[in-house]
Amino acid sequence: MSKKERLVAAIENGTVIDHIPAGKTFQVVNLLELQKLATPVTIGCNFSSDKIGRKGIIKISNKFFSDDEISRLSVVAPNIVLNIIRDYEVVEKKKVVTPDELHGIVKCNNPKCITNNEPMPTIFNVVDKEHGILKCHYCDKEQYIDKVELCE
Repeated sequence: MSKKERLVAAIENGTVIDHIPAGKTFQVVNLLELQKLATPVTIGCNFSSDKIGRKGIIKISNKFFSDDEISRLSVVAPNIVLNIIRDYEVVEKKKVVTPDELHGIVKCNNPKCITNNEPMPTIFNVVDKEHGILKCHYCDKEQYIDKVELCE
């Protein structure tokens, strides 16, 4: 596809988040708090994708994400790709990888866990990346990453 045929305008510098499962696009927006940015953000949903059927794409001008911010994305969309754009060209591609620990991103689904009864951040160990199994640091309750509720 030529640059003139793109469905979403090109950006000069910034980050393009690509291959987001279509239903997760706005979760990515909320997780990265993109609505709070002062720079232009373009959000596209339901684009055709050979890899995943329907995908979302987000273009953020003049914004580059830290590894910590990128690791947060793995909770909602573990196979997305970040394209780093400089002077209208892709200079780097980053695949989102689930970290070994998640801090303050996911709620524990155990109602008796201390994190649901005291004001403290959650910590989860990723015990099985292939199957997406998380284990609460405090109560040892396991849960699947695709069934988690995000912290607010």
